[in-house]
Amino acid sequence: MTTQKLGIIMHGVTGRMGLNQHLIRSICAIRAQGGVQLSNGNKVMPDPILIGRNAEKIALLAKTHGIDRWGTDLDAALSNKDDVIFFDAGTTQMRPTLLAKAIKAGKHVYCEKPIATDLQQAMDIAKLAQASGLKHGAVQDKLFLPGLRKLDMLRRAGFFGQMLSVRIEFGYWVFEGDLQPIQRPSWNYRKEDGGGMILDMICHWRYVMDNLFGQVQAVSCMGATHIPERFDEDGKPYKATADDAAYATFELKGHQGEHVIAQVNSSWTTRVRRDDLVTFHVDGTHGSAVAGLQECRAQSRVATPRPIWNPDVKQTMNFFDQWQEIPDSQVYDNGFKIQWEHFIKHVVEDAPYAWTLPEAAKGVQLVETALQSWKERRWIDVPELKF
Repeated sequence: MTTQKLGIIMHGVTGRMGLNQHLIRSICAIRAQGGVQLSNGNKVMPDPILIGRNAEKIALLAKTHGIDRWGTDLDAALSNKDDVIFFDAGTTQMRPTLLAKAIKAGKHVYCEKPIATDLQQAMDIAKLAQASGLKHGAVQDKLFLPGLRKLDMLRRAGFFGQMLSVRIEFGYWVFEGDLQPIQRPSWNYRKEDGGGMILDMICHWRYVMDNLFGQVQAVSCMGATHIPERFDEDGKPYKATADDAAYATFELKGHQGEHVIAQVNSSWTTRVRRDDLVTFHVDGTHGSAVAGLQECRAQSRVATPRPIWNPDVKQTMNFFDQWQEIPDSQVYDNGFKIQWEHFIKHVVEDAPYAWTLPEAAKGVQLVETALQSWKERRWIDVPELKF
């Protein structure tokens, strides 16, 4: 057995997602476990170089996590033939330009979502990646959540019968910043800086729906800026110009050809009283299931109770107790780490890989369609993208 190094340029890892999920819980975790094992028994050890604008900050980050290489010169990093992958978790506005530069430098590219702020840019970078012959991918982390993997197992087992509907409830209260410190970056609420719930989350819901419930056919969406003024990291007030909530209905063509309705509420202005910060409730003719980030509970047709509607008496049924928990039949690793391992295998040994830039462009397409629906206050069809 041999171990080979794999040079990875990591850009944008000083941000919350880039640092926690991609650097610490993915690349550092893979290094700590001894690398990624290939099908022939050999291993690949990620050898990252951290690239950022603030030399002091990036140097401290590298030292803290035992990484030898760091720098502030992206062009110099791209010129190093030993670094074969470029990863970006920076701002969405910069992403198409950075990916194009990396592709033209001969690098395989992997990035956070969304891959662009508009569909034309997303299509352009996806087509460039396809034409280059290089490997390319975008984060679709929700597919690797334990709760959704259990939900997908139920679907593949035929548990739902004919799927009827899906309800996704996502969100929590993000503090305005006056009484309590903010827990999300202030740029999230400025449209001019790439913020907004629809841009941030609809691209997630696209790949979740396409893969688990059915291909998206049409959307009706309404966004809202419920909190018009927030406070930034320095405690200064600013006008919130981006939507902080979105309420959407989707028409899906199910995997068996059935007509599936998906209702999706996404909000940073809601207080949680449900099983998790996000829940996926699926109803089918043979059974229903509700999944969160980690857990999944199911109720089959034959185990469905018979509640009695009587508004004059207190409800005696505990509906939460009537669902069967799907057990942890395996060890569920971090979803971001799993997808990193898939991409590394894809680059090194050409292992199959489905989460490409064209797939990511579909998410941007649905964002644009949802925004158009909100603006025009009507249903909008979602055509198939041609590459």
